[in-house]
Amino acid sequence: MNLHQFRFVQEAARRNLNLTEAAKALHTSQPGVSKAIIELEEELGVEIFARHGKRLKRITEPGLHVLQSIELIMREIGNLKRIGEQFSAQDSGTLSIATTHTQARYVLPVPVARLREAYPKVNVSLHQGTPDQVARMIIDEVAEIGIATESLSNYNEIVTLPCYEWQHALVVPQNHPLAAKEKFTLEDLAHEPIITYHPTFTGRTRIDNAFAQRKLSPRIALEAIDSDVIKTYVRLGLGVGIVAEMAVRDDTNADLVARPLGHLISVNVARVAFKRGAYLRNFVYKFAELLSDRLTRDLIGRAMTGHVNDYEL
Repeated sequence: MNLHQFRFVQEAARRNLNLTEAAKALHTSQPGVSKAIIELEEELGVEIFARHGKRLKRITEPGLHVLQSIELIMREIGNLKRIGEQFSAQDSGTLSIATTHTQARYVLPVPVARLREAYPKVNVSLHQGTPDQVARMIIDEVAEIGIATESLSNYNEIVTLPCYEWQHALVVPQNHPLAAKEKFTLEDLAHEPIITYHPTFTGRTRIDNAFAQRKLSPRIALEAIDSDVIKTYVRLGLGVGIVAEMAVRDDTNADLVARPLGHLISVNVARVAFKRGAYLRNFVYKFAELLSDRLTRDLIGRAMTGHVNDYEL
């Protein structure tokens, strides 16, 4: 058996048992992929895939165990490569970060700048997407570290730790009636057209749950993934905005008024994520520590080996 066979089996499973797509992804021929898988099955003495003619139909029970072992082997091979990179270039390389727009725009600039000060030879590559896309980029090793609020804890393939808490804020023009109120209710907001995040972004789930618990049906006038876009449409008078507090914390524009919503909408927890079992380079640990003083190299190391549960923020 060899690594090529392992890669072919792994890619066939990832491509929904489509050998043609697997071959394209691996830049080889479909017959070559099929032949290599059959040879591995013959060597192991089990069928990894059940077939109908030449087509793969499903993964067999022993095949599931084989795939688990292959995933572990390929992960450790990736770790070996990273160990080599780590010790051949202790203070250089590329840190790939997967995150949402809000985190990239409002949270990461200072930690990234401080990392570059500590490791001037390290380049930073930011990959932005939905929380589910962030998780997938971690799993597919497009990124070494991910930061998001939604979805990250839903994937068994990644290790996540709470990073920091944050709340939503109401944003209205200065001349809006709600701007003069120090105290208001969800009922007040439910009567207004609301501009806020797309359901998969930036704590939107908690917004919806807060209204649902009060048996209210808010009027969502516009959904966006970008806090700056939400504020732009608020300025145009299309409705009141609900955004992440970090999007208005240092806002120098005096035309909008922001009010905290933590007392009406439950607090959100941003999480940091790594692929389970991955080898992390020194500057990855350093960046995590820069994100939150609650994250330490020792804590992350124990979490990566399954020896620590979530801690309380």
